[in-house]
Amino acid sequence: MPAGRPGPAAQSARRPPRPLSSLWSPLLLCVLGVPRGGSGTHTAVISPQDPTLLIGSSLQATCSIHGDTPGATAEGLYWTLNGRRLPSELSHLLNTSTLALALANLNGSRQQSGDNLVCHARDGSILAGSCLYVGLPPEKPFNISCWSRNMKDLTCRWTPGAHGDTFLHTNYSLKYKLRWYGQDNTCEDYHTVGPHSCHIPKDLALFTPYEIWVEATNRLGSARSDVLTLDVLDVVTTDPPPDVHVSRVGGLEDQLSVRWVSPPALKDFLFQAKYQIRYRVEDSVDWKVVDDVSNQTSCRLAGLKPGTVYFVQVRCNPFGIYGSKKAGIWSEWSHPTAASTPRSERPGPGGGVCEPRGGEPSSGPVRRELKQFLGWLKKHAYCSNLSFRLYDQWRAWMQKSHKTRNQHRTRGSCPRADGARREVLPDKL
Repeated sequence: MPAGRPGPAAQSARRPPRPLSSLWSPLLLCVLGVPRGGSGTHTAVISPQDPTLLIGSSLQATCSIHGDTPGATAEGLYWTLNGRRLPSELSHLLNTSTLALALANLNGSRQQSGDNLVCHARDGSILAGSCLYVGLPPEKPFNISCWSRNMKDLTCRWTPGAHGDTFLHTNYSLKYKLRWYGQDNTCEDYHTVGPHSCHIPKDLALFTPYEIWVEATNRLGSARSDVLTLDVLDVVTTDPPPDVHVSRVGGLEDQLSVRWVSPPALKDFLFQAKYQIRYRVEDSVDWKVVDDVSNQTSCRLAGLKPGTVYFVQVRCNPFGIYGSKKAGIWSEWSHPTAASTPRSERPGPGGGVCEPRGGEPSSGPVRRELKQFLGWLKKHAYCSNLSFRLYDQWRAWMQKSHKTRNQHRTRGSCPRADGARREVLPDKL
């Protein structure tokens, strides 16, 4: 319910809204009323002018006519709020030249620039206007976070308050200073990464802490956040890693290779970096994250579904810059890069697989043990080179074995027991 609007019972008695000039449209900023023009015309004054009130307050206002026209009276005057005529029972004549208005239990202003309270003559013309501000004082800003992309700048953002809108224009100022000396400075480049953010572009010192805080001010008061203390070296982040490439690993249908370039912004600085990869299948919104990529700029994803499109992203966390002990700040994720795994050449369910004839020693247990062993290696060295050579040799041997079996099945015969080819493990594992 807008500021000053009466309760439901009074609203039911309200007359249909009458259109006003665009100057008084509720979509425009609140503008003071202007007197009627022309020689000998009468004007009016609203009191109090431009009041500021807390939500839930009451307002007693008057519209008093002044002029040199004999017989000019307040009879026939009426009020509008944001372009809508208020019920006549909310106002009464105090005397022949003054019309009073009583509004109770005011709600927050519909627009932060103030609501339009207007006094009209009998013919609908505007006699006087006032801006009505109804809201709340600002709350203490909190959750300040800051980061630097090049160790020369700083960007900060914050949360304005726990309970939301104050219904009034509230000004936020980011202040900062060197911790042990120096004067207060005010950030000037606001709204850089959202409505409650500010960017300090240059002239920041290294190897010394800063104190940073936010001040909030509006017509009903002010509030100040807690002070955040930080060293620029401890909050360095980067852009996402560029040039992310995802490709197949030969004919291996359950793997993809991911490669990227280290962020160039920090190439001239002494630092370490760690990376994370996340991936998902094309028709899913659930990402799987690979944490243990360490400082390398390539990784092989294994255990994927054959013949499936995957989307892959990478992000970077620079840390240890010039010996900083902080954990570092993760960059944003890179743009998704898509690639597909090869289709599997194994027979599907129900396709049938030739089994060795009676008397032929089975290599099944050996193969199962090898798969279990390499599966363990793959799981515990997910993105390292420890198991890739072994795993690649085993996968190539397995695929060759399956192709041979498929060819025999297509010809409709299985290898004879006396001439069966013996499955041989790779020479070097």
